[in-house]
Amino acid sequence: MAEFSLDLTEEQRDLRDWVHGFAAEVVRPAAAEWDAREDTPWPVIQEAAKVGLYGFEFLATCWADPTGLSLPIASEELFWGDAGIGLSIFGTSLAVAAIYGAGTPDQMVEWVPQCFGDVDSPAVAAFCTSEPEAGSDVGAMRTRAVYDEATDEWVLTGQKAYATNGGIAGVHVVTASVDPTLGSRGQAAFVVPPGTPGLAATRKLRKLGLRASHTADVFLDGVRVPGRCLLGGRDALLERLDRARSGQRVTGQAAMRTFELSRPTVGAQALGVARAAYEYALDYAKERVQFGRPIIENQAVAFALADMRMEIDAARLLVWRASWMGRNNRPFTAGEGSMSKLKAGEVAVSVTEKAVQLLGGAGFLRDHPVERWYRDAKIYTIFEGTSEIQRLVISRAISGMQIR
Repeated sequence: MAEFSLDLTEEQRDLRDWVHGFAAEVVRPAAAEWDAREDTPWPVIQEAAKVGLYGFEFLATCWADPTGLSLPIASEELFWGDAGIGLSIFGTSLAVAAIYGAGTPDQMVEWVPQCFGDVDSPAVAAFCTSEPEAGSDVGAMRTRAVYDEATDEWVLTGQKAYATNGGIAGVHVVTASVDPTLGSRGQAAFVVPPGTPGLAATRKLRKLGLRASHTADVFLDGVRVPGRCLLGGRDALLERLDRARSGQRVTGQAAMRTFELSRPTVGAQALGVARAAYEYALDYAKERVQFGRPIIENQAVAFALADMRMEIDAARLLVWRASWMGRNNRPFTAGEGSMSKLKAGEVAVSVTEKAVQLLGGAGFLRDHPVERWYRDAKIYTIFEGTSEIQRLVISRAISGMQIR
């Protein structure tokens, strides 16, 4: 019988310690400034590129880990430093995951390096799928892609909402409907190369949290991209559309494939935020003296911290399981990927809220980082599938029925 162990390998421990060091020495000292500026922390991104934390080689090394744990481990440590800066560094990986998941080898070679730029001049990429009328309801997507046979170009028209790095990205990966009659089965993903006319993001969105990460609505007005920019190629698309029209089962559409790859990693990001708040509150409770003793000696405080630690550890196990399953091609028969993201996101909200409460009035002030972590945590119950959508995915998986 094969030995079972939850011990990390030496390589995983080294990765964890390396990313944690970068988060502690570079990210955390800069976090409050960039949160207040609500601007992209390009100097921090460049520093990450210099040390090898930002780039495809880093992602490829993590993805190559047969346990699937390297990327969630790195994500937790980086987002322990700061979620806004963390997303500025790792936000590009969502577009890369879309190219990696749906693209051909030639497309990966052409576009993935352009997502990151180089050490001296780093770039970011954007994955654009949500729309004003099509967030969780991906089947309602209105952005259209029409093929122009005369020029071998696709013409993209529509609007995307809440795009991380939208407008400031070099490469944009855009999902669009090529056959609206098929709903989500009639969608595809396209690379919009840097400098393509017709793509614009006129307004940066101001947010509750993750303020160091750029978010914008993206408008596509007759954007023309070469045929080679259709991820997976036209032949594969036509074959998939034919199967859908004939009533045959087709694999998940572009946006959902990307989200399935990313949900456990997003859960790991939420874990980093939760752990930061828990550790800060624990230290504060040991040092804060009221009525002649540290407040952690009060059961109400100690039990709250015990619950925070328990929930973080439980969520991490769900994240690690889903990450291992995804890496080893084990099907999510009970919505395990959604479970991990759902649990971790809700734990991040509850733990950061408790941290603010344990600090009392001090927790409400910007003098302490828990208020920023509290603001940052909320997004993890919303983006890349709300908590309600995750529960829908899980309930459909365990029931085999079309729960609505």
